[in-house]
Amino acid sequence: MTASVTVRVPAKVNVQLAVGAARPDGFHDLANVFLAVGLYDEVTATPADTLRITAEGHDVDQIPLDRTNLAARAAELLAARHGIEPDVHLHIVKDIPVAGGMAGGSADAAGALLACDTLWSTGASRAELLEICAELGSDVPFSLVGGAALGQGRGELLTPLPVGGAFHWVFAVADGGLSTPAVYREFDRLTAGTDVPAPEAAPELLAALESGDATALAAALTNDLQPAALSLRPDLTATLDAGTAAGALAALVSGSGPTTAFLAKDADAAADVAAALLKSGTCRQTRVARSPAAGATVI
Repeated sequence: MTASVTVRVPAKVNVQLAVGAARPDGFHDLANVFLAVGLYDEVTATPADTLRITAEGHDVDQIPLDRTNLAARAAELLAARHGIEPDVHLHIVKDIPVAGGMAGGSADAAGALLACDTLWSTGASRAELLEICAELGSDVPFSLVGGAALGQGRGELLTPLPVGGAFHWVFAVADGGLSTPAVYREFDRLTAGTDVPAPEAAPELLAALESGDATALAAALTNDLQPAALSLRPDLTATLDAGTAAGALAALVSGSGPTTAFLAKDADAAADVAAALLKSGTCRQTRVARSPAAGATVI
């Protein structure tokens, strides 16, 4: 057994989030086009006498450091499948915004899963790791895979997508968080009594990704959860407006929010948008990143 294993795992942005009506199980069918972006958490697994979690970095006071943390659950599920005790110290270095719609918790789960698999030499197949990811949450499989993918079902059924170039993003981090279940409940309230169409990936968006055309991608970005997120957090409208006024090609709420995402023409334009957003006073901080990014990787 090695002394420790560190895994780097990326954040995500949803360049399309098409949401169907609520299913009998309470979930929603999705057409969720994920794009991994170059903001990373790192998870280090070290042998220990019992399972414990520690963390450092941005906003770690907002994440649980007990067995309710998805990283801890990942270790427990993997250990249970292989008949071993989950005796591991998981140390998380946070750089992905917390509770920001960028799958930071899911990233930590995927990172912990790969780190423990490597540390314990379980020999789990990629398919088994993805099964465990799906059990942990809808976004966790993509955190393991990275790149770009279409997520269907509740988001866990992945089809890799080709990306023809780099895209430049600015993320504006808001004060406070937004509960994903609360945003979905608000979506259900806002769409009650309407005919919610079955979610499908937009051909023009997939073509824009494949060609690497930022302008075409900007024209195709959609998020069906955005009206619900803005209903719960109307202050985010000012952030979206400030980024657009600063020259962003497009602006949208990232996933369930409250982080907002801005697609820029190039790296220089992204830096300008980030500076303007900070100056506007409509967000707590800004982060600049490129996509696509690799999925969970042992470093």
